[in-house]
Amino acid sequence: MTQTEAIEAEPADMWFDPLCPWAWLTSRWLLEVETVRPVAIRWNVMSLAVINEEKWLSKDHEEKTDPSWGPVRVCIAAAREHGDDVLAGLYTALGTRFHNKGMPRERATIEDALREVDLPVALADAMDSDDYDETIRSSTSNAMDEVGLDVGTPVISVGDVAFFGPVVTPAPRGEAAGRLWDGVLLVAGTEGFYELKRTRTSPPVFD
Repeated sequence: MTQTEAIEAEPADMWFDPLCPWAWLTSRWLLEVETVRPVAIRWNVMSLAVINEEKWLSKDHEEKTDPSWGPVRVCIAAAREHGDDVLAGLYTALGTRFHNKGMPRERATIEDALREVDLPVALADAMDSDDYDETIRSSTSNAMDEVGLDVGTPVISVGDVAFFGPVVTPAPRGEAAGRLWDGVLLVAGTEGFYELKRTRTSPPVFD
């Protein structure tokens, strides 16, 4: 038994939108963190479409954002009908296709992801249904309640500390992932600390 396994894991919540490449990288980092720190990730859905709908958006941005309703609805439908535990596998299946493989963000891709994790393909019907939108809004609101309204995805909450990000590429592995976790908790847990940022000089790197 490793030292990490001997210590009871502390739950940490992450909110994600399946189409966000930066949230995807953060999620892969968190999976690494689980292997080197006593942390257990709980996956939650949030929606970029909901976050941005009240903001002024260009027509081009609106066209790019609107399709994000579909994957989020499918995730919420899967969690509602089969339990929250299915989100981890479904998010991995969707994210691998959308980001690592660059597959089209369409029904066929989502159906393929559902098959991989042994979920009913019929869940893809949720893409075009607004039956799940109230739950999506509520889950997104829960994330915003943790960190405020001027952020996007991902949002992470652990204990009494919550923050947006980190935005990082590529996702750190092994002990490097653990060191980043330690540092993020340190700065986010400092009273009065709000922001640390620099210009991104690299696109998302998926490996």
